[in-house]
Amino acid sequence: MIEVKSYRDLTVWQKSMDLVVRCYQLTSQFPKTEIYGLSSQIQRAAVSIPANIAEGKERNYLGDYIRHLSIANGLLKELETYLLIVEELEYIKQEELKILLNKCEEIGRMLDSLMEKLS
Repeated sequence: MIEVKSYRDLTVWQKSMDLVVRCYQLTSQFPKTEIYGLSSQIQRAAVSIPANIAEGKERNYLGDYIRHLSIANGLLKELETYLLIVEELEYIKQEELKILLNKCEEIGRMLDSLMEKLS
């Protein structure tokens, strides 16, 4: 078992960082009219997921850690909703959407498992 010294050692943080990169790649292909709309919302939600994992891990109280993981999980669901909206707007291909939603589901399971272990 790997010792977790830092939030950077958490697999869930690493996977959520990958999700951020993929979301930025996706939004770079959106119409310019979305720069302050869906692009911004998707980027903000995606970036906030690993940020909350990191912030919670570095807090001194377990309750704060669990609360930040819960916030990250909520942001993940927000991101999934935005991705479903861009599907409706036909800004994303089905294959790419499926990959992103699978990544979201995996991260969600990991966050749920981590919160359960910490509780």
